[in-house]
Amino acid sequence: MRRENQSSVSEFLLLGLPIPPGQQGVFFTLFLGMYLTTVLGNLLIILLIRLDSRLHTPMYFFLSHLAFSDISFSTVIVPKMLMNMQTQDQSISYPECVTQMHFFIFFGCIDTLLLGVMAYDRYVAICHPLHYTTIMREELCIFLMAGTWLLSGGIALSHTILLAQLSFCADIIPHFFCDLAVLLKLSCSDISLNEIFIFATGGLISILSFTGILVSYIRIGVSILRIPSTKGICKALSTCGSHLSVVFLFYGTTMALYIFPSSNNSNDKDIIASVMYTVVTPMLNPFIYSLRNRDMKGALGKLLKRGILFSK
Repeated sequence: MRRENQSSVSEFLLLGLPIPPGQQGVFFTLFLGMYLTTVLGNLLIILLIRLDSRLHTPMYFFLSHLAFSDISFSTVIVPKMLMNMQTQDQSISYPECVTQMHFFIFFGCIDTLLLGVMAYDRYVAICHPLHYTTIMREELCIFLMAGTWLLSGGIALSHTILLAQLSFCADIIPHFFCDLAVLLKLSCSDISLNEIFIFATGGLISILSFTGILVSYIRIGVSILRIPSTKGICKALSTCGSHLSVVFLFYGTTMALYIFPSSNNSNDKDIIASVMYTVVTPMLNPFIYSLRNRDMKGALGKLLKRGILFSK
């Protein structure tokens, strides 16, 4: 390990996943398969939305951005993890580590905010169906999406700039990627400003997203209770069922890691929870939306029929 001075390092050592000796190959194959499923599954969602005119609606506009964000979120973490598992070289340069942390925060914020935006879209669709096209007009969708990307980019850039001001006395990262919270523990500088900014931005993102989801679904629930027919209730539930599943999956794993942290002696549990939201959740999202969504299944069937006809 090369040191530039007594309080700074030029590269870090990622300890990686707690994999038993001799099982690296099995886990490498498993995570490679999960990553390829994530990329191909989310690319398929983007392709279906792009090709089928019936899916050119606000809901699927936001879903296509969520799919792209999930691909990017996994790509920031998994390829480096796989390379380390295959080569047994656990080192990561300081610039590469900071870059990984930056985009991890960036796409993580996008995912979080998008869930709130999509909840608002479902609220309008169920509670104001006659005015849906008027309220969720193209200009509003673009504004919400641009705001999501710009706010996420600003937060990620701010964290990166603040981290760049710190010096590091330790170079061993007990994780499989460069997580901001872990990096701050390795610093020998004053990190009080970083911690305040984490609290402020984390609170802002959580309040914007979670409040949007909570308020939207409370209003949806009240609206559903007013529906007299069972058929109407089932239709309303199916409209937001996929989004609710993704919300529970995303927030469940995040809460397990950050809201209910494990003890200092159970770092392996934190790593497993991190694997859930960086690898497993982005992989499951395409299945949730395709298997629970009639329009997506119809678009997939149409695409497969078109492929069969072209192959003849």
